[in-house]
Amino acid sequence: MSQYKALADDIIRHVGGKGNVKSVFHCATRLRFKLKDERKANAEALKNHDGVITVVQSGGQFQVVIGNNVPYVYQDVVAAGGFKTSSNDDEAEKTGVFNRLIDVIAGIFTPILGPMAGSGLLKGLLAILVAFGLLTQDMGTYIVLNAAADALFYFLPVILGHSAAKKFGGNPYIGMIIGGALVYPAIVAMQGAGETLTFLNLPVVLMSYASSVIPIILAAYVSSKVERFFNARTHEAIRNFTTPMMALLIVVPLTFLAIGPVATYASQGLANGYSFLYGLSPIVAIAFIGAFWQVLVMFGLHWGLVPIIINNLAVVGMDTIVVGVLMATFGQVGATLAITLKARDPKTKGLGTSSTIAGVFGITEPAIYGLTLPRKKPFVFGMLGGAAGGVVGGMLGTAAYAMGGLGVFSVPVMIPAAGLDMTFYGALIGLAVATLVSFGLTFMFHKETAQEEEAARVEPAPVLIDSVGTPISSPVKGEVVALETVRDEVFSSGAMGKGIAIMPTEGVVYAPFDGEVVTVYQSKHAIGLRSNDGVEVLIHVGLDTVQLGGKHFETFVKDGQPVTEGDVLVKFDLEALAQAGYDTITPVIVTNTGNYLDVLPTHVGIVEPNHGVLRVLA
Repeated sequence: MSQYKALADDIIRHVGGKGNVKSVFHCATRLRFKLKDERKANAEALKNHDGVITVVQSGGQFQVVIGNNVPYVYQDVVAAGGFKTSSNDDEAEKTGVFNRLIDVIAGIFTPILGPMAGSGLLKGLLAILVAFGLLTQDMGTYIVLNAAADALFYFLPVILGHSAAKKFGGNPYIGMIIGGALVYPAIVAMQGAGETLTFLNLPVVLMSYASSVIPIILAAYVSSKVERFFNARTHEAIRNFTTPMMALLIVVPLTFLAIGPVATYASQGLANGYSFLYGLSPIVAIAFIGAFWQVLVMFGLHWGLVPIIINNLAVVGMDTIVVGVLMATFGQVGATLAITLKARDPKTKGLGTSSTIAGVFGITEPAIYGLTLPRKKPFVFGMLGGAAGGVVGGMLGTAAYAMGGLGVFSVPVMIPAAGLDMTFYGALIGLAVATLVSFGLTFMFHKETAQEEEAARVEPAPVLIDSVGTPISSPVKGEVVALETVRDEVFSSGAMGKGIAIMPTEGVVYAPFDGEVVTVYQSKHAIGLRSNDGVEVLIHVGLDTVQLGGKHFETFVKDGQPVTEGDVLVKFDLEALAQAGYDTITPVIVTNTGNYLDVLPTHVGIVEPNHGVLRVLA
């Protein structure tokens, strides 16, 4: 009998019994239950159980924190409860229709945001060159570069066809073909010439689908259902070509006859609705986004606005939500800069400097989670600065004319076709106002806490002599911060063990010592290691990144594999995680801390991979 059988039985009993469990999966440290009724669970009994570290109830999940042995406990829980084993892709379901919609939107648009931002920046650069008379729109150079910049937007149905089909579980190439049919040259020419078209004597409403969003997403969803239907009823010998044929035969005509027109009218209605609200008060609309965008990002709700932004660009030719996003970004930048200048603690100054620079280029997570949000008032001052910048943008009619990058990289796409005017200068003035307001408020009204002032008066702890204890090197490049700053009580409380946390600036995890891999978690976001001296370390990339089910992560080792210090273990897309709203802070924890005299940090501030950060004293 497994040593965890009794613990598994107790856990099932205290979560309300088998009948109260909708699903269960595990991440690096926790069993994550979806319960029918959390009131039936006895959290206190589980917290007091010898085999349980703590219990966290968050995000619609009842999380039982086990620690390094969670995979083994999970196996016994599944066996004891007769539960279906599942990956977090299958069972980490969102609560409610709205959250599932947000998940779908994020899954479809995340893969293309980088190329879309790059294309938008190129369009902005062309606008600058034309505005200064360096290029004209009839020059060959302009035509070639404009083709490069505009191709993604014109053929957006093809590109979205791939990502949408993949998200819905269909064949991505079938999704691309459906998108290609929507912008097929012969049909586009008929629509442009005002000609009519019928299919089996049924009239086809010819519409322009270039740059459209909603029609292809709905078509890809329908196609995924059609594919599943025929895959289940077709012999495997002919399935590979008959299913695609039937999907195209059914979905493409259906899209032209019904899905496309209905979705297009819905798109126009959505754009018109936003335009109506914007028309009521441009100042209020952009100021609201400037104030609350970062709050939406923290909860992942900003994904609900991404399709509206793209839809506005496609239908109206401009968007103003992006203006509010710019102001929100620089609101946090101003507050962070003020904290940095006022701080006496070298660690805070170091974190503030790097976070301010990152914020200018649109990555605000280090500033928010490391500085402004923990101090509360500066975060609010950043919101007020964003609102003030939004007021300026609304007053001067600032808008974006393409998807651009983040931070200052979004400014070029706010140049209108007519050239530089006050609407564009509104972006620059609003950016400055957002920064100055949040900076001024923070500098005048924020004071460091007593603990922070004390830390500023005390010299950092000296680095231990190299010969004392077992050294652990940094597994990632970034900035070392105290474990207590992590926004997850399981880590910050030390319940999992002692260690440090790192704000990564590079998406690579290296082996911190010579040893072996104990566990590579299925979701790839965390890895457990054991040194040749027996020190067990957990490296956990980001918070709640288990929800991604391995997306944006790539592993290079497997369970039981020997590793040498400096070996590459995991690679992850740091920018994609940040854009998806995840806190990328990476705890590095000695999970068998209890076996040692102490675990001491030996470094603060910026750190390179394989530079010592911890010492384990026996």
